Amino acid sequence: MKVKVCGMRDSDNIQELLAVSPDFMGFLFFDKSPRFVGEDLDVDLLKSFPRHVKKVGVFVNASPDYILRNVKKYDLQYVQLHGSENPEFCRNLRNRGASIIKAFSVDASFNFSMINNYKPFCDFFLFDAKGDQFGGNGVTFDWSLMNRYDNEKPFFISGGIGVETVDELQKLSHLKLYGVDINSRVEVEPGLKDIRQIKAIIAKLKPVEEEETVA
Repeated sequence: MKVKVCGMRDSDNIQELLAVSPDFMGFLFFDKSPRFVGEDLDVDLLKSFPRHVKKVGVFVNASPDYILRNVKKYDLQYVQLHGSENPEFCRNLRNRGASIIKAFSVDASFNFSMINNYKPFCDFFLFDAKGDQFGGNGVTFDWSLMNRYDNEKPFFISGGIGVETVDELQKLSHLKLYGVDINSRVEVEPGLKDIRQIKAIIAKLKPVEEEETVA
């Protein structure tokens, strides 16, 4: 199970998080988000990341040029599209060299067949709870809805995931659940994470790796 921690921007907090080795670290390039990176991201720090920690830029209905400019600037390995981007947008971006995670906001009315046209142009999907904001709402959706998914493309699950909800991921064990995306439930404040909670989540999801690290 991969662990993706999203909404990072503070240099000290980023370095603390690197010490517990998440698989993915996400940065929000959306100016309406309380976790917007603005000018706070340390370019040299991000370019010094170990190769096993993948950097993800999160964008909401941004222009391809803005996306690719930041991919190059910060050496991002993945682009997460968290808005209403259509399959053609994903195709064009992928043709320009981007690896793509496409996010979808899920509620009881979500039409899973709608995502079929995205499959050829995305590396992963991310299913999040539908809320007032584009992610970071801190609420969990009904994971039983994922039984409607055809399970062809590996995916991340997001929305209100914290230490106390990790065990419930067993409900998705029969699907191609690639990883969890954690954000607001492990925050001290927007953009600042409680590393102890993240470490506890990693220990639950990767007990063998955690024991090897301690040893």
